Amino acid sequence: MAGLKSLKKRRRIQLIVLAFVLVGLTTWLVGYAFRDGINFFRSPSQVLSDPPRAGEVFRIGGLVEVGSMVRGQGEVISFKVTDTSVSIPATYKGVLPDLFAEGAGMVGTGSMEGDTFVATEILARHDEEYMPQEVVDALKEQGVYVEPAKQ
Repeated sequence: MAGLKSLKKRRRIQLIVLAFVLVGLTTWLVGYAFRDGINFFRSPSQVLSDPPRAGEVFRIGGLVEVGSMVRGQGEVISFKVTDTSVSIPATYKGVLPDLFAEGAGMVGTGSMEGDTFVATEILARHDEEYMPQEVVDALKEQGVYVEPAKQ
């Protein structure tokens, strides 16, 4: 009888240890799968003060600086992303969203090549009053955000 209790206790401990190992392995696999899919958001000021690693994919958001948009040969567009205190030059090859315009809010995904942000994806504002929450937060942090109704 005593041997049976000891066997049950040992089996229970083995199951608990196995469960912890499986939970740890699952957590590691999920983290490994997301390593390339997580893009951190930065404002132009944050990019300048804390430059990203070479080849690091991240999201930059701000306003398209007025007078900075230049359409190049083919589908290449260059412009500057600003948070009203710092401007970062950017380029994008592809078809821009219909609502992408100078002075409008935007978020781009891409990486830095030298001191230019090379975007692989561009998201534009939803309507004339919408601005992505990350951009609003970055502009508020700079102390330059103006509520759309107050413009």
